[in-house]
Amino acid sequence: MSIRIVPIITLVATAAIWQACGSSNAEGESGELAVEAEAAPSIAAFELKPERLSSTLKIPGELIAYQQVDLYAKVSSFIKTLHADVGSEVQTGQLLATLEAPELNSQLLGAASRLKSQEATYLASKATYERLVQTSKTPGTVSQNDLDLALARQNADLAQLEAAKAAHTEVTDIRNYLEIRAPFSGVITARNVSAGAYVGPSGRGSEAPIFTLQDHQHLRLVVSVPESYTGYLQKNGEVTFTVKSLPSQPFTASVSRLAGALDTRLRSQRIEIDVNNNQKQLLPGMVAEVHIPLGGLANGFAVPSSAVLNSTQGIFVIKVEDNKAVWVPITKGNTTADRTEIFGDIKEGDWLIQRATEEIRNDSPVTATLSSP
Repeated sequence: MSIRIVPIITLVATAAIWQACGSSNAEGESGELAVEAEAAPSIAAFELKPERLSSTLKIPGELIAYQQVDLYAKVSSFIKTLHADVGSEVQTGQLLATLEAPELNSQLLGAASRLKSQEATYLASKATYERLVQTSKTPGTVSQNDLDLALARQNADLAQLEAAKAAHTEVTDIRNYLEIRAPFSGVITARNVSAGAYVGPSGRGSEAPIFTLQDHQHLRLVVSVPESYTGYLQKNGEVTFTVKSLPSQPFTASVSRLAGALDTRLRSQRIEIDVNNNQKQLLPGMVAEVHIPLGGLANGFAVPSSAVLNSTQGIFVIKVEDNKAVWVPITKGNTTADRTEIFGDIKEGDWLIQRATEEIRNDSPVTATLSSP
């Protein structure tokens, strides 16, 4: 009896072990399925489509005069009369100041005297040569050497006459510098001298100019645009701006000039905008808030800002590829309140996760659900 019981017990034990192993394998497989289900959550995604993102860049600018000049005396002299003052509106060629330099009058008289003397000398040598030419028509009366000497004398006196004319013209031109005239129409914005003051060229008697003249009818709006926005700039593009003195009145103008190079200190490009100021509402030196429209670039995509992941490793979007999350490095372009222009290794038709977070690891399994961006 005891010998028969042992095989029965062995069979029962073996069946129990197989049953236990089968149940544990079933539990393991169901656990793996559960882990996989937890590892591949359903996440909202959208299909990438080309879109240009337009926005507006707000940046400060400065209004300066279209033309501005500091007027100094050309020669050392004294102020005789001032014909304009601060705030005077002047026209091109208008007399602004009269100077006096008595020594120039003496120089002019001396130059005029030398000119008359040289004219007389030249006329005499010319007459002598012409008489010798007439006399030489009679054979044997005048030698050829005498004719050559007379001609050389006439030419030398002519050269001296031309030199005397040039000297007289030089002194006359210098004397004309005693009148300061407006080189263009504008407004006198500074006057630094009074009648009787000694003036001269800059650094020699005149540390400050006599007048500062500015053209207020036309202004330049100067703006320094950061490097990241220079690709959006277009010549003749329309901009708007406001100033603090007229906050509710926008002004419109067009971009007239682009520097074509970056400032090495600020890494920005200088642009100039011509502003018509016929109403005299604006003044040079005003600070303006400039609104520059930025049109999207042709090879860019506009996505919701929530799809852009700013991590410590860089800037990424998360693309869904073969049910896995792929971090794609990108660079940002134009931005608005809720959308961002992006550039990178992406193409039309890619699926991007709508709300990118660092919790979605790179190369982790995901299940994407298509939604509108």
